Amino acid sequence: MPKVTYVAIDGSRSTIDAVAGDSVMSTAVRNGVPGIVGECGGNMSCATCHVYVDDEFAARVGPPGDLEDAMLDLGVSDRRATSRLSCQIAISEELDGLIVATPEEQP
Repeated sequence: MPKVTYVAIDGSRSTIDAVAGDSVMSTAVRNGVPGIVGECGGNMSCATCHVYVDDEFAARVGPPGDLEDAMLDLGVSDRRATSRLSCQIAISEELDGLIVATPEEQP
């Protein structure tokens, strides 16, 4: 079972057993991880699930698609090279140990 570690703005970490095929966002919301809201339910229309993917995993996660890229440009104030919408990251065995950090605030 793959694990995802969520790093809060204060540095605290929550490591969650995830289900392959679920999104990083749905796993966070289901487990009450602070800092990931997911208001739109994963429809890529709110950016309240913005995360920073750890550099070690950035290449495996890959870049955002065009629509996600546009949403990040419009909805995120502190966008970084590893910014992603967690609703668009599907958990897989290849991503076991994935680390994502939540921003100081969501849109």
